[in-house]
Amino acid sequence: MRLIPLAAAPFAIAPIVIALAGLSLGACYDREESKPRPAPQPQAAVTLGGVDLGQPVRALGTEPFWGVEITPDALIYTRVDQPTQRAPNHGATVQGTVATFASSTNLNKALNVVLIATECSDGMSDRTYPLTAKVEIGDDELTGCAAPASMLTTQPAP
Repeated sequence: MRLIPLAAAPFAIAPIVIALAGLSLGACYDREESKPRPAPQPQAAVTLGGVDLGQPVRALGTEPFWGVEITPDALIYTRVDQPTQRAPNHGATVQGTVATFASSTNLNKALNVVLIATECSDGMSDRTYPLTAKVEIGDDELTGCAAPASMLTTQPAP
């Protein structure tokens, strides 16, 4: 039997340690895990009263004139006598025929937009909207109507 000097021992043992590590890693290989997995199914768009809430929606009201643009990323509140306020869109919570968007604006005001699947008239035109809107911003409570933004740009008021 040949003795290896102690100083050279780590270099002589290294190939054995590497071989054992490779064998132990090979034993962990699972052929089922390496098979391609099917892509996740796309989530169905959330609709309320026939309105796709994944697309831009506009809520609006009169006395005072106000609006909330609901986009996939933001809730943008406008009113004639106040500065525009933006809030992140965290998505809607839908329960039956009601969808609620809750956030906080860049001016640190709570902004809640509630859309209800009931037809609505703005009181100033003959237009009928598919949704009723209720907006709470700070201490103000506003009521109006809502529709897909595309409907409001393609169908002028009668």
